[in-house]
Amino acid sequence: MTKAGLYLVDGLGRTIDYLRVSVTDRCNLRCLYCMPNEEAGWIPHEDMLCFEEVIRICRILAGLGIKSVRVTGGEPLLRRELALFIGDLKAVEGINCVGLTTNGVLLGEQLEALSKAGLDAVNISINTMDKSKFTWLTRTESAVSVVSVIDQALEKGFKVKVNTVMIRGFNEDEITAIAGLAKTRKIAARFIELMPLGEAALFKPFYGHEAAALIERTHGPLLPVAAKLGNGPAEYYAIAGFAGHIGFISPMSRRFCKSCNKLRLTASGFLKLCLSGGQGIDLRGLVRGAASDEEITGLIRGQIALKPAGHSFDESGGGVNMFRIGG
Repeated sequence: MTKAGLYLVDGLGRTIDYLRVSVTDRCNLRCLYCMPNEEAGWIPHEDMLCFEEVIRICRILAGLGIKSVRVTGGEPLLRRELALFIGDLKAVEGINCVGLTTNGVLLGEQLEALSKAGLDAVNISINTMDKSKFTWLTRTESAVSVVSVIDQALEKGFKVKVNTVMIRGFNEDEITAIAGLAKTRKIAARFIELMPLGEAALFKPFYGHEAAALIERTHGPLLPVAAKLGNGPAEYYAIAGFAGHIGFISPMSRRFCKSCNKLRLTASGFLKLCLSGGQGIDLRGLVRGAASDEEITGLIRGQIALKPAGHSFDESGGGVNMFRIGG
């Protein structure tokens, strides 16, 4: 319940309580399904929200009912003084959970600072455990063992989820091995259907039900978990003998829009109502202008009422690259 005693509800009666905040569009990897071949053309520094502006927006949204915030990029760990920002975000009244989504390359060296800042949870991308495939997909080389970083994050007490974007012909042969990471670790290994945003439209998705069949063939039956294990749309399962869980995020084969509880704030200050559409409100101009918190609150309420019933992309492609939005 918010300070006003009301929940933030859209025009379809969905309670909106989850915000994804992109702090940069820059990334230290150049994944083929995310980044274009040509120079990306980063957002100019002066056009990006400073941390003080983001915190103000988050205070306003927390007053409306936002309870959970996930910090994303690009690669958020590229942003200087991120741990200080996390600490300020944790101090916002009404926000009870702050998470981070990262590719893991820079995570190990920042875990201590993030822990001291009060970060609650970490989502780590691991699309392949094969070094040559990693180099091909990311167009970079890294000596960092993401599996080792997962273990370090667990040792620090973070809630850890592993995100694997499934790409047909690339990593479906690794799904069972990645799922196996949850056998001895209290993590959620999650498998995400590729969405046709920007460069991703050039690849073919591998679907959640196909991944589930592979996992069951190797590890045994997937048993539905009734408890809520996250803030987003993932469906979670247990496997006998596993310390962790398996999750599926299936926006293409099992549209979950009817239960969407999410908003996205881009690094340039645009509050997006839906991942695939252009609906939303430019908050940068408002927070840098003379608009009061009350005025911004009213404008946000008006926009939330217009949140679309569902995403508009399909497998024919279209949209913008994910790093522009916040992964």
